[in-house]
Amino acid sequence: MPHDSPLIALLSIGFGLAFVFGAVATRLKLSPLAGYLVAGVVIGPFTPGFTADAGLAAEVAEVGVILLMFGVGLHFSPSDLLSVRAVAVPVALLQIMFATAAGVGFALALGWSIDAGILLGLALSV
Repeated sequence: MPHDSPLIALLSIGFGLAFVFGAVATRLKLSPLAGYLVAGVVIGPFTPGFTADAGLAAEVAEVGVILLMFGVGLHFSPSDLLSVRAVAVPVALLQIMFATAAGVGFALALGWSIDAGILLGLALSV
């Protein structure tokens, strides 16, 4: 029975380096985020030493983005959105229309149909 655990190795070494470099950055009166970025570079494929599995790291990064978005959602307040609705709603609608028009223009330049262009533009607007 093999005992190879790349996920556990990736997480433990990643969190360990993030802790160390985050503490060093804090000691240097920098944002801990700078230390986390350095930890990511150190564990990455372009530096000598431990190299994380790139495919597994990409999957773990996707989970991290999901958790980050969940955390942002926890701090989201509908009352905050209502207080800026006079600006946010018209600007959001303009952005959607601009992105959709740009998608249609790009699609037509590629010889695609208008329907495909609208779909591309709406996807871009998201």
